[in-house]
Amino acid sequence: MAAPQTEMSHASARGFDLLPAQDALTILAQAQAEAAQAVQSAVPQIAAGAELMARTINGGGRLIYAAAGSSGLMALADALELPGTYGIARDRIKVLLAGGMEALTAMEGGPEDDADAARAEIRNAGVGPGDCVIALTASGYTPYPMAAVETARNAGAGTIGISNNRGAALFEWVDVAVCLPTPPEVIAGSTRMGAGTAQKIALNMLSTMMAVQLGHVHDGFMVNVVADNIKLRGRARGIVMAIAGVDEAVASDALDRSGGAVKTAVVLAAGARDVGEATALLVQSGGRLRPALEALGR
Repeated sequence: MAAPQTEMSHASARGFDLLPAQDALTILAQAQAEAAQAVQSAVPQIAAGAELMARTINGGGRLIYAAAGSSGLMALADALELPGTYGIARDRIKVLLAGGMEALTAMEGGPEDDADAARAEIRNAGVGPGDCVIALTASGYTPYPMAAVETARNAGAGTIGISNNRGAALFEWVDVAVCLPTPPEVIAGSTRMGAGTAQKIALNMLSTMMAVQLGHVHDGFMVNVVADNIKLRGRARGIVMAIAGVDEAVASDALDRSGGAVKTAVVLAAGARDVGEATALLVQSGGRLRPALEALGR
């Protein structure tokens, strides 16, 4: 049986350790670029996954990421950034990492084989209909995410699987199969490199497109950002200024009146009488700015 793509040797691997540093790094950089390009072939599946994630959040469900090793780190990075970037409530996002959060400071290989732990964690989390589990494994057959997604599907949850090998066993258990066919790694099997890069890009695309479908993006602005530091408060002010076409003073006043809620502040700055009217317009528009602004003649 042929080795999976993620375990094959790269064409430039022979003598790699003998190369001058600049030559070796050029090969590594090119390999990363090729891995990133592999994501393009999965765009239709990523779109379907984003739609499933948006339906989950809209329906009151949770996003549960399940992964091990480097894939787990990619999942954790995506999950942790969603509340601040797009205002997704923290209790709507959960990460199941093989070995638990202790693995973040002492990552070992053994926990990725613990299918029983994954099954127990899915059950203990009460995963069921209305939730969505996103399982990642570069190889496509790592026991921990495999068992997590199988248990979740049996419980009625929606499922998305991300792997870097065509025909991965993981894909048999998911509603949306996202294959990222990255080339062999320069360091054979070191999937923290090309495969991890492609997974990071795919996760960014999934969660960003989900946010778009939830109405949290307007003309490229993150209009549901949680502005909880100086940089983000400045960004929120700039967003209100750009969308509503107002000066800094008006934008700042609108943000003060809205309690920092960017969408509400935009509608206020655009002409809503007060927070009550701005809120009502956003409720009527399903939280989307464009129709709320159109109702004001903007």
